[in-house]
Amino acid sequence: MEHKGTVAIETERLRLRRFCVEDAQSMFLNWASDKEVTKFLTWPAHGSVEVSRQVLESWVKAYDDPGNYQWAIEWKEIGEPIGSIAAVKIDDETRAATIGYCIGRSFWGRGIVAEALRALIAFFFEQVGMNCVNACHDPRNPNSGKVMRKCGMTYEGTWRAGGVNNQGVCDESWYSVLKEEYDRRKGLSDVWDEMYERAFAVRNGRKISDYVDAGGVAAAILTSKGNIYTGVCVDTCSTLGICAERNAIFHMLTEGESGIRKVLAIMPDGHTGPPCGACRELMVQLMPDGYKDVEIMLDYESRRVVKLGELTPEWWI
Repeated sequence: MEHKGTVAIETERLRLRRFCVEDAQSMFLNWASDKEVTKFLTWPAHGSVEVSRQVLESWVKAYDDPGNYQWAIEWKEIGEPIGSIAAVKIDDETRAATIGYCIGRSFWGRGIVAEALRALIAFFFEQVGMNCVNACHDPRNPNSGKVMRKCGMTYEGTWRAGGVNNQGVCDESWYSVLKEEYDRRKGLSDVWDEMYERAFAVRNGRKISDYVDAGGVAAAILTSKGNIYTGVCVDTCSTLGICAERNAIFHMLTEGESGIRKVLAIMPDGHTGPPCGACRELMVQLMPDGYKDVEIMLDYESRRVVKLGELTPEWWI
């Protein structure tokens, strides 16, 4: 393992860089002064810009240590930091890094933390030589766990009364990903990640009326032309509802395409799962001569993929 320190990392929308003292105003205004942001964190909301400045001064001094990893999450669109992400613990013996993160409330729900965390996972495995990257969250803050799952981390378990945050003694739900798992997933096409993100972005379980619920399950399909279409489930009190996979397929058909290469569906618990019999039947009828080669993501975390032909080996017609 070779420590690199807080080196600059760039993603599509973000710059992960070292903090400087001049970031104090942005830090205070964008996230550090918000008690809702710090609700489940271990440090209190900052009462003034001067507090943010003092914190940054200590962080900047620590950058001399190559084993220190503390990044500002800079949103390229506005050119200023909107949060932070860091290795809050490094274990050289087990070659493990524990990650902590937070961003401003106005930037929640855009996949920003997942984008940053995914970049750090790659950095620690590919450049530093870590064997494990892990993180934990208070179960009362489930969205943080969704970020971890989205980045390929596996839920390990919940340590009851295992930590302390601004709410007092708390449970900690732990997630981790190993280097071998990262390597295995990297061997698969990155299009699965894009499909997961696209489906995750539209999944939003909600009650539409006394008779209709929607969005609890979301799906993404990759067409033979390389396009991705999404859809959500619609559940009604009669038979008028539709599965997320068929909704995505109908979206594809509306756009003039009919060939499917890959299918991914995110269930209400955040895990992926196989399509139901009706969805499989529709795909078979759409592609009677090629349906067996359609790839289905069964488990995104372990990257378990099967062919539709394995799920539906014989057709009734």
